[in-house]
Amino acid sequence: MFTQENIIVIDGKCHLLGRLASVVAKQLLSGQKIRRVKMHAYLHKRTRFNPARGPFHFRAPSRVMYKAIRGMIPHKTARGAAALERLKVFEGIPPPYDKQKRLVVPSALRALRLKPGRKFCTIGRLSKEIGWKYENIISELENKRKTRSHAYYVTKITKEKSLLEAKKNAPTSKVLEKFGY
Repeated sequence: MFTQENIIVIDGKCHLLGRLASVVAKQLLSGQKIRRVKMHAYLHKRTRFNPARGPFHFRAPSRVMYKAIRGMIPHKTARGAAALERLKVFEGIPPPYDKQKRLVVPSALRALRLKPGRKFCTIGRLSKEIGWKYENIISELENKRKTRSHAYYVTKITKEKSLLEAKKNAPTSKVLEKFGY
């Protein structure tokens, strides 16, 4: 499915958590480097003798995804630990990865897996309900990234149009060169 040489950046928007985690876990175990971006009752479970020893409930969407992937990898073995070192999970799309092509996993897309009209929830909303405080900051950064991306796209399109026009006028320029222009 993926190539071994480069880092894979997966856009986690509109994906089902478990299905995406299983595909990512399998690729990590096969040696692929993966960067996962855009991840947005559980809290009452605790130990009776010392709650500081766990279980730990992460509030950030990236950590929820990390924990789901870790549960699908034999993380206590050397192979599993090495696989987890190849994984990086972020909220939003940070600067080194915003200019790279982002992939989706079709077998984990919500639109392809869930029946239309079914209820669903997002990790971002769940994280906010359990105490994650940075949803507004991440959305502001995403809006800034989208405006920069749109500006780049507009300039790219105008450059492509001007290049096409120049190629269309290439025979005319050859004739003009004969006359010294």
